[in-house]
Amino acid sequence: MKAITEEILRYELRNSQPDVYVVPAGAILTPAAKEYLQQRKIKYQMKSNFRDQVTAGGADHGKTESAGAAPQQDAKAPAAAKPEPAALPRPKYKDHETGAFYYEKPEQMTQLYGNELVNKDDPRIVFRGKLDSTQSLVVLAQAVIHENGCQALVEDLNDILRHLRELMRCDVLAEDVPEMTTIGLSHAELRERSHDPMKFYKIKQMLLPDYTMGINYAYLNQIRTQIRETELSACTAFKEGGKYKRRDIIEELNRLSSALHIMMCKYLAGDYTGGGN
Repeated sequence: MKAITEEILRYELRNSQPDVYVVPAGAILTPAAKEYLQQRKIKYQMKSNFRDQVTAGGADHGKTESAGAAPQQDAKAPAAAKPEPAALPRPKYKDHETGAFYYEKPEQMTQLYGNELVNKDDPRIVFRGKLDSTQSLVVLAQAVIHENGCQALVEDLNDILRHLRELMRCDVLAEDVPEMTTIGLSHAELRERSHDPMKFYKIKQMLLPDYTMGINYAYLNQIRTQIRETELSACTAFKEGGKYKRRDIIEELNRLSSALHIMMCKYLAGDYTGGGN
């Protein structure tokens, strides 16, 4: 049977103050651990108890008295009905890492999936922030490029924005990223054209941006680099040991950066009509 010590609790609860701490089935709290929870005014829930009741840190409810402790009742007398325990309010949130329960959401935490909470500096939340800021940059670029009269470029950026929003939705709902074309190209076509822009657009590969190329081109380059940063954030968020959980999201971000490179090449090649600087 595993013993949960005060030291273990101090480590698990170092960044949180749950209302209820759940003791896993088959585990026990040491006396020092119970005292620690009592000092922090954290209730605990013994999963191994029959009624799975929440205790206040003093005594473990649900234990039965030893046999013979109470006087025997007459065989004909009906057994006294045991009072039902008072119903406890149902916690609203659960700690994704520790399994602890919260009645109210702590300010330093946010929802990862459903009612499961993580700290706001969790790598997965940082990734979602990057994804959000990338979308805001695309919208800003569209507003400026629209004023410059290059509607075809605005429409391609709409496609990029659609993909970014779909990635956010799939991450939050834990769904697989569906197969999608980007600016009319499959993943294989994006990769091929990005690696050989001279063949398709008569443009050298990855020309270093310069202010003389204009504001529209500068915005495309900024979006490309922002997507690259978001991809790196995704690699950090979804890495578990030496493996990556959401390779579909990482791959889609990689192809989106290729799409921006292609759009930059098309812009320099004059493929976007009305592309004033």
